[in-house]
Amino acid sequence: MNEKLKAKHGVKIGFLPTRRNVFSKEAAGDEKRKVEAWLKAGGYDYVNLDFLNDEGLIFNGLDAGKVVAKFAAEKVDAVFIALCNFGTEDAVAKVASKLGLPALLWGPRDGAPDETGYRLRDSQCGLFATSKVMSRFGAPFNYITNCDIKDDVFKRGFECFLGAASAVKAFRNLRIGQIGPRPQDFWSVICNEGELLEKFKIEIEPFTLVELADKINAIIKDNGPALKSYSEDLKNRIAIKDSSDGLFIKNCAFKLALEDWAKEKELSAISLQCWNAFQSILGIAPCFIHGELTGEGLPIICETDIHGAVSSIMAQSVARGSSATFLADLTIRHPENDNAELLWHCGNFPHCLHKKEASGEFNDHFMMSLLGAGDYELKTGDVTLCRFDGINGKYNLLSGHGRAVSGPKNKGTYLWMEVNDWPLWEEKFVYGPYIHHCAGVYGHLAPALHEACKYIPGLDSDPVDPDEAAIRKFLRG
Repeated sequence: MNEKLKAKHGVKIGFLPTRRNVFSKEAAGDEKRKVEAWLKAGGYDYVNLDFLNDEGLIFNGLDAGKVVAKFAAEKVDAVFIALCNFGTEDAVAKVASKLGLPALLWGPRDGAPDETGYRLRDSQCGLFATSKVMSRFGAPFNYITNCDIKDDVFKRGFECFLGAASAVKAFRNLRIGQIGPRPQDFWSVICNEGELLEKFKIEIEPFTLVELADKINAIIKDNGPALKSYSEDLKNRIAIKDSSDGLFIKNCAFKLALEDWAKEKELSAISLQCWNAFQSILGIAPCFIHGELTGEGLPIICETDIHGAVSSIMAQSVARGSSATFLADLTIRHPENDNAELLWHCGNFPHCLHKKEASGEFNDHFMMSLLGAGDYELKTGDVTLCRFDGINGKYNLLSGHGRAVSGPKNKGTYLWMEVNDWPLWEEKFVYGPYIHHCAGVYGHLAPALHEACKYIPGLDSDPVDPDEAAIRKFLRG
């Protein structure tokens, strides 16, 4: 677990247990305590309703304002609604709609009627009523099948929801640095900065390559402890072609310059014109350092691909610290496996994701003969790909699952990924609105990406495999 990424993409939950007066107050209290014990045992960060009354449950719609104020003051990122009996539907709908945050609706499976035939909770019945009222209030929500909190389907749905909430949190606070214009021949990465701001409040912060060069040169001239520390750390982690060369120190200073600028401007990611004006001005290849910062939680994106930066943040956030991301080209089909594809780029995949059997190399770029590219294969495991993209004012988020497989060696950084039906994937990318770039992350996380789109007006989910029907089946358990 990457602790830096985990902290960056943590989700603070507003725990909203509710009951209705005509059902057992005692049974509802027992259920509330059971759920809260589960949250504590799982180490989840949450705020409860103990401030509201001696029960810590909401059962009066007039209390919604107090809960909204409390959750807002505590800066919660999502709301977890637990129907501890039938629940008070207007109260939770008002809270969810006023906060405008991702909301998870669930009711525990009811026990059998007692010996007299009396039912204590009717939580499932409340699900049907509450979901309708939440829709009336215009409050989108996720839902977990009526089940016991110890069931696997509950854990699955809860973790998926937290991934979706993390992605929404990241998306709503996107600030992307842009260093230089797109490379001349890359029409495919054209984006509409004004439209991204108007539709999604995504801010783009410009910076020139000349300004970047000045910052790098100043760091080299200062030769401070941060530069020395990072260069020594790097020497201990990977084989370097020539660590005594001034180009090696320039690569290290390049990393610190990007870090400093990102911190100063509060950036989520950086999109950079990585060739070929970059080489003319700085005399190095930027690829390996792209991967270093991406591995630490600041995606650095090749070829000024702003949409690639958004894709990378979405992928990173749904993983919630379990994996760094990598930005890949979809390049060629596997020579022997019809359902496998080469995910590749010049040398920008994070070294922290490399295959452990070989440490890899920090080398010259294989085309430019300039120091600054990684040369290694990524590790095995399940992989999720995603791509945020748009055309003619319509934006989609593509997502799907694959797995790393063996294949021929490549220059640069690479991963062979097998899927269930590659022609289906190819068709999706060709008809678009996508290009050859996509963000990869370890784990099967497409359901969370799909669910996140519920809370982002103007962004449509476009799942490949699993498709929407398969995602719904997965979440139903």
